[in-house]
Amino acid sequence: MKNNYENLPLRNGVGIVVINKENKVFVAKRIDNPKNFWQMPQGGVDDGEDFLSAAYRELEEETSIKNVELIQEIEGTLTYELPKHLLGIIWKGKYKGQKQKWFLMRYLGKDSDINIKTNKPEFFQWKWIDLDMITDVVVDFKHHVYKELKEKIKKIIN
Repeated sequence: MKNNYENLPLRNGVGIVVINKENKVFVAKRIDNPKNFWQMPQGGVDDGEDFLSAAYRELEEETSIKNVELIQEIEGTLTYELPKHLLGIIWKGKYKGQKQKWFLMRYLGKDSDINIKTNKPEFFQWKWIDLDMITDVVVDFKHHVYKELKEKIKKIIN
């Protein structure tokens, strides 16, 4: 049965690197994985939705953040596959991983405006961290994505 999962498609997704005025990166802990892993906002693209619209929608749905300016669309796409123990469980078993388009955005609001207690909360805790730390806090199967993002973001903001 496990072999069937290898033939599953990748889900189209978006990710958002949100930085504040000090160039610190927004990360949050997922409700469904309370271990010490943090991630940046991300999610799926709905049918007929363009990547940028999906990024703004996901950001607002997960964090209540609306007050951002787009700095840059990150070149290319980044892909990850789920570990075997999550195949068939995540996304109702329809996908084996994600192919993501990422966007770098600057947060223009106040920290007090960020609210992760949304209608369908995905996170239970959030914080700002140094860009260099994102690869230290992410779950293993997304490490290569965050490593590449870190390198690309450094070139943009430096």
